[in-house]
Amino acid sequence: MRIDLSGRVAIVTGAGGGLGRAHALLLAKRGAKVVVNDLGGARDGSGGSATMAEQVVEEIRRAGGEAIANGASVTDFDQVGAMVDQAMAIWGRIDILVNNAGILRDRTFAKQDLSDFRTVIDVHLMGSVHCTKAVWDIMIAQQFGRVLMTTSSSGLYGNFGQSQYGAAKMGLVGLMKTLSQEGRKHDIRVNCLAPSAATRMTEDIMSADELMALAPASVSPAMLALVSDDAPTGTILCAGAGSFECAHITLTKGLYVGVGEDAAEQVLAGLGQIVDRNGEVVPATGLEQPRYELSRVPGLMPAAAHG
Repeated sequence: MRIDLSGRVAIVTGAGGGLGRAHALLLAKRGAKVVVNDLGGARDGSGGSATMAEQVVEEIRRAGGEAIANGASVTDFDQVGAMVDQAMAIWGRIDILVNNAGILRDRTFAKQDLSDFRTVIDVHLMGSVHCTKAVWDIMIAQQFGRVLMTTSSSGLYGNFGQSQYGAAKMGLVGLMKTLSQEGRKHDIRVNCLAPSAATRMTEDIMSADELMALAPASVSPAMLALVSDDAPTGTILCAGAGSFECAHITLTKGLYVGVGEDAAEQVLAGLGQIVDRNGEVVPATGLEQPRYELSRVPGLMPAAAHG
């Protein structure tokens, strides 16, 4: 069934170029009214201009869609709130939030200035928190919402020189996992997208052929699926060059060694078994880890079995 977003209202942050622009254009093509948010700064977050967002709005309008530009900084909750108020005043609802805004300030941890570290965290992690918080009550009242966090392979798997970026991006996974549980009863579905895309962020590190294959538009179908009416929740999709995968945080079967004096030595000696991925599971919630560990304690009756 074709995904039809007619009547839906979407906010896309960082939508003035690259991946955000591709997202905004696809959402509009499928019928959504779109708030094109972009501070218009350089890829390190410096500067600012509404021109980029306005150009994307013009593209959408020329194609027959509805869109407005907004230059709010996602690091400023008051500005984000004003953006949400603007959308509500014009269209009366907000159905979709795509948290895409981001910056890069790559440097090894040894050479990283803490102010730059905080800035990257503020834009990626706290920027997504601000935008999600600003729409959360609206989505609860509607009993409908779709929120997408933009994570990264740098957060999921690590990447040299990107400690602050990776920390922010993995933080978004933890945020998504909890909000997907809290939003479930209100039909608010929250997911993560880990894109591999050719943008201003990647133009210096890939060949021309690779950049062409990794066009942002090749990622946006995953975004569309994750904000559709039939979207999953709590899912991490990876996407790039037209390929789509799912990332999982798993729990191995492990090894029970008890808490004796030599427990640490047994852990070291048994690492091969502890890290063995045969029989690993994907916990549905954080409580499944302690429940599993308690189930292995000899003679301990599970709480569910009491009384």
